Amino acid sequence: MEVKEAMKQPYVIDKDCKLDKLADIMSSKNISSVIYVNKEKVVGIITEGDLIRNFHKSKSASDVMTKNVITISEESSLDEALQLMREHGIKKLPVIDEKSALTGILSLTDIAANVESLDEDFFFD
Repeated sequence: MEVKEAMKQPYVIDKDCKLDKLADIMSSKNISSVIYVNKEKVVGIITEGDLIRNFHKSKSASDVMTKNVITISEESSLDEALQLMREHGIKKLPVIDEKSALTGILSLTDIAANVESLDEDFFFD
C-alpha cells in the first residue's frame, strides 16, 4: 500500500504564533501535530511533545518546531514509512509530492490501521 492511500490531511500554519494559541488550535481540532509551511514547502513540525516540553516558556511555534523535518513521498510504501519512523524515532511523517509540496501527514497510528498491508512485522521501539 502506498503512503498516499493511508495519509491524512495535515493542519498547517504559514505564520508564526505563540504556543498558547497553537495549543488552542490543536485542542479544538483534536490533532497532535501542526506543520509549518512556506509556499507549500515544509519548514517545520510542532508536536504535542514540543508543546508540553516548552509550554512554561513564552515561546512561539518557530522556536520549538523541528526544523530538519523527515518527510516521505506519497508514492512510497507503508513499509518504507515504518522504516523511516524506526530509524529516526518519530511517529509522524509529512507527506510530499514530486515537487516537495506538502500533500498529507502519515502517523504511526495510520500505519497500524493498515498493518495487513505491511510486508514486515509491525514493531516499533
